[in-house]
Amino acid sequence: MSLPDARTQAAIATNRFGIGARPGEIAEASGDPRGWLLRQVAAGPSPIPGGARLPTSAEAIARADAQARLDEARARARETKAEPTAMAKAPAAPRYDIYTEEVAARGRSALETDRPFPERLVWFWSNHFSVSVDKAAVRAVAGAMEREAIRPHVLGRFEDMLLAVIHHPAMIFYLDNQLSLGPASPRGEASRRGLNENLGREVMELHTVGVSAGYTQADVTTFAKALTGWTVDRREDAGRRFGTFLFSPDMHEPGPKTIMGRTYPQEGEDQAVAVLQDLARHPATARHIAGKLARHFIADRPPEAAVDALAHTFLDTGGDLTAVARRLVALDVAWSESPDKLKSPNEYIVSAMRGLGVETEEAVIMLRSVSMLGQRPFAAPSPAGWPDTAQDWAAPSAVYQRLEWAARVGQQVGPGLRQPGSLVGEMLGGQARPTLADAVDRAASGAQAVALLLASPEFQWR
Repeated sequence: MSLPDARTQAAIATNRFGIGARPGEIAEASGDPRGWLLRQVAAGPSPIPGGARLPTSAEAIARADAQARLDEARARARETKAEPTAMAKAPAAPRYDIYTEEVAARGRSALETDRPFPERLVWFWSNHFSVSVDKAAVRAVAGAMEREAIRPHVLGRFEDMLLAVIHHPAMIFYLDNQLSLGPASPRGEASRRGLNENLGREVMELHTVGVSAGYTQADVTTFAKALTGWTVDRREDAGRRFGTFLFSPDMHEPGPKTIMGRTYPQEGEDQAVAVLQDLARHPATARHIAGKLARHFIADRPPEAAVDALAHTFLDTGGDLTAVARRLVALDVAWSESPDKLKSPNEYIVSAMRGLGVETEEAVIMLRSVSMLGQRPFAAPSPAGWPDTAQDWAAPSAVYQRLEWAARVGQQVGPGLRQPGSLVGEMLGGQARPTLADAVDRAASGAQAVALLLASPEFQWR
């Protein structure tokens, strides 16, 4: 297939592979758009601004538990009208909302990064391994999971990312594995509570081989048994281990397990690790991951040849995600001049803030609008994550909300712009129609110019 000119390829690199062109970025990429992306792959994701100040997942769990105990003591004192304990009498300090801090840090990272392709890959994999803060136990650790288990591995090995995620407290809490007891385990035999299959099911259905792999319900149940004992250490005497992953032998279903035709004789934690390693290397996993990547970066219905190419690279390299990213950049079909992906609300707002050059802290505040547009951070409606096709984001009400948002941003940002007509070239490069550039240039005000640009099909699609 014939490729578009270099300026259009640069716009594709910044918007389709990246997360929206900042001023000067299309010009920077136009000399070698593919090379611009590959240099980012070699460098990896940017450090999160202020990330060192964010709590680890263990620290976040400890803080959340301490706050819960304090709330409970105060509530008990109110109910009984008894003399409150010293803890309950302590003055109420302003709550430290870890979730809010994590969302703000994530926003700063997206707004400031000069490596937008790896940042988009962080978004992709975080959505692939989706957890939701709508479950109370997850609220404090959802952001930490992205920082600790996903970001370090987006250009590493898929197997390593999978193991990091499934060991993480956020995933364990989200899918209730801390409640899962092997029926024949010491605690299972002494308890009315039994096996919870959530984690085993979602790992197979969503995270690895996918529903077309031919596994059975018996495989799911057996895998769930292999995962029993994978929990989070919240023992009073845990010390520095409090809030970290814990394998609890007295919760684990003993004995060998047979899953998808393979028997696992390992004992303890090693058993589920061996299953996860095999699932990570399975041909069906390669196909499942390749299909999702092609859908995200190329089109809602990607060409089979593109899926085949990515799947083969995944398999041939043992799930090397750097090699997969490089193969994606090399696919000519990914550089189609026609934008075939409608931006999700998060993509839409981040790309607008980057393109308009809004100062970071002001932009972080404006990013809160993503919830109004239907994509609250770390709050996907199911373990399948946020949807990734146009039909899921293009309902008439959703389109109308975007137009309203574009008008509001125009009113906030437009009056301060000296040359609003230059925005079209800076944000869309060769992907903008001459009629759009002309309309923005002739706009009656900066506010109207910004609103026209952000409401245009060229800007809303990538």
